[in-house]
Amino acid sequence: MAASGKWTKDRMAAIVARDIADGAVVNLGIGLPTLVANHLGAAKEVMLHSENGVIGMGPAPPAGEEDYDLINAGKQPVTLLPGGAFFHHADSFAMMRGGHLDICVLGAFQVAANGDLANWHTGAPDAIPAVGGAMDLAIGARQTWVMMEHTTKSGEPKLVERCTCPLTGLACVKRVYTDLAVLEIGGEGVMVLEMAEGLTFDELQARTGVALRMMPGPR
Repeated sequence: MAASGKWTKDRMAAIVARDIADGAVVNLGIGLPTLVANHLGAAKEVMLHSENGVIGMGPAPPAGEEDYDLINAGKQPVTLLPGGAFFHHADSFAMMRGGHLDICVLGAFQVAANGDLANWHTGAPDAIPAVGGAMDLAIGARQTWVMMEHTTKSGEPKLVERCTCPLTGLACVKRVYTDLAVLEIGGEGVMVLEMAEGLTFDELQARTGVALRMMPGPR
């Protein structure tokens, strides 16, 4: 934790890794989610998938040992664990669309209170869209989790009542991991599962664009 009331990016990634069940097949999206691979550890058997046609990825390679013929969808060098494999891009998307992924962890510009996801375009005229496989992942995975900063650089909430950015998927997000909290989206609204040390519920609510509920009892 870098400062009271806020988690570092690595701490966020460690929390996501902790919550991934042993034996899960998981896709880590471009950006913050790629850090999760570095926190899974050898004790947990998780199969990491990348939409460019790789399964069985490990953590990032040590500095100086990068192989740029072995990269993830974000063009970052990765490692391959025993049993890992390469395959055609079309086969990779068939895995994504066919419901073969247990979890995808994606970045986001916005997440709505009902689980709508916006992560491919801000809608700004000069912004560069980046669709990639996000739409296929958001709908095809059994669970869609989001890992993002809680607010924009200007302090605007990214968890909102309704997305104003172009949508990626409808009502698909089940859990949100931010630098302030872990939140779950369900039929009873947005529930706070965990908060950064030193942060109060009122402080979290003030930085969030939706009404929050606190999970009763310890997580």
